[in-house]
Amino acid sequence: MARLTARFWVDAYLARLRLQDIPAFVVAHGDDTGGAVLVKLSTLNGRAVLFQRSFDLMSGARRWVELAAGDEGEVDATVTRQRSFDPDLWVIEVEDRQGRHLLDEPGFA
Repeated sequence: MARLTARFWVDAYLARLRLQDIPAFVVAHGDDTGGAVLVKLSTLNGRAVLFQRSFDLMSGARRWVELAAGDEGEVDATVTRQRSFDPDLWVIEVEDRQGRHLLDEPGFA
């Protein structure tokens, strides 16, 4: 199975969010081909959750896992640390008071 480029995945994700009227922004543009992606969900109340894609070692399946959660400033600090390790990293910020991010829907793993 061919692997999607990071840019293609990000564009598709942003389009799906737009269809649900969920605001989202590219905060950091990573490598178009192979950059990893972090998704920060801000619930607009000073709280946030940061997700990263992970691989299940047993099955090899990809899934989204919570990397950090809590005060938005602390989550932003985690993003800054991750970007210092990986400058090719994409960061997408989703803003939704209801906590919707769509990462648990089919096609986003």
